[in-house]
Amino acid sequence: MTETRTLPPGMPELRVMPMPADANVHGDVFGGWIMSQVDIAGSLPAVRRANGRVATIAVNSFLFKQPVFVGDLLSFYARVVKVGRTSITVNVEVYAERNRLQADVVKVTEATLTYVATGEDRKPRLLPEVPGENPTHS
Repeated sequence: MTETRTLPPGMPELRVMPMPADANVHGDVFGGWIMSQVDIAGSLPAVRRANGRVATIAVNSFLFKQPVFVGDLLSFYARVVKVGRTSITVNVEVYAERNRLQADVVKVTEATLTYVATGEDRKPRLLPEVPGENPTHS
């Protein structure tokens, strides 16, 4: 059963429409393509929080809830859920707008990824301090 909803409030980090090259012969979008877009969307708030370069160090969870089809308009919502000394964990939710005449919206993917702030040498670096933020140890 498909759950119909509206898009969450706020601006998504990324909006993209998969093309035929991103799918198999039946029009189902490759999971790896979706994963790469989730990684891009998740890195955006991580880069802002790190005030610079980050690298993906873990995909903590990844759940495909519904298939994605060529022509779906995907909206990627990402938010920082945990901050350590060098790491930033981000939750990403992906919604597909299908059949834009009826504006069906379904949550298709949710994931949690961890990024590490890196310096020019590409080695971990401490995150800049944010007043009032209480980092965990990582």
